[in-house]
Amino acid sequence: MKNTAEVKIHPTAIVHPTAELDTGVEVGPYSIIGENVRIGKNTRVGPHVVVHDNTTIGSQCRLFQFSSVGMEPQDISYRGEPTETIIGDRNVIREFVTIHKGTPKDKGKTICGNDNYFMNYVHIAHDCVIGNHVIMANAATLGGHVIIDDYAIVGGLVAIHQYVRIGAYSFIGGASAVSKDIPPYVMAVGNRAHLHGLNSVGLRRQGFGLQDLKEIRRAYAILFKSSMPLKEAAERLKEELPDSVHAKRFLQFIEGSKRGVAKERPIAKETDPIED
Repeated sequence: MKNTAEVKIHPTAIVHPTAELDTGVEVGPYSIIGENVRIGKNTRVGPHVVVHDNTTIGSQCRLFQFSSVGMEPQDISYRGEPTETIIGDRNVIREFVTIHKGTPKDKGKTICGNDNYFMNYVHIAHDCVIGNHVIMANAATLGGHVIIDDYAIVGGLVAIHQYVRIGAYSFIGGASAVSKDIPPYVMAVGNRAHLHGLNSVGLRRQGFGLQDLKEIRRAYAILFKSSMPLKEAAERLKEELPDSVHAKRFLQFIEGSKRGVAKERPIAKETDPIED
């Protein structure tokens, strides 16, 4: 453990002798840094934070008060096996966020990439894999083994079932319950969550051009607005947009789905009140 002028550790903090703190790291009052923890350059650990054993945190992260990273998974089959939590660079972990380590029955790791923003009370369960530039709003909760791809946004109070995958550039509306995989580029909301068109505003903000949006709209229409079964629609998409990287992303997502892919909610036909 480094404990020099290059590293600032408050006198009330507890840092295990095996922890490795890089230059510029700050550890605030009453925080606890566990065994075999590694923290990268210029990361700031606020007061009353717990970073548990076998956790790696990258550079320039910020951990706010009462957050807990790397604790044992909430899995009744876990028996204390040596598993890990890996957090990348420039992540913001706000108050009361909990991120649990992996389990041996999966990859043995919980992984968060770079440039993510986790708001108050977010929970990331064991064996989850979070990509880069993901935003999770207040009290968004992930079951175990969830995968969230790059640039996805998860609204407040959202609950995502274990083993679900959330596609890149998608948007999950607040207070949704997600039990099926959500494809890339789309919006989804509801209990259980259904698709509600494309995340057009988010795509434009991320710099997608007119041709990109045209291809994404066409792919979405073929897959989710036609009357064809999804498998048949996927084959049609291959024929109509064989060279589109966006079509390929949709297809790869669908082919890799384990829990099934969410669909648009059927629109009920209006009835004539006189006939009723």
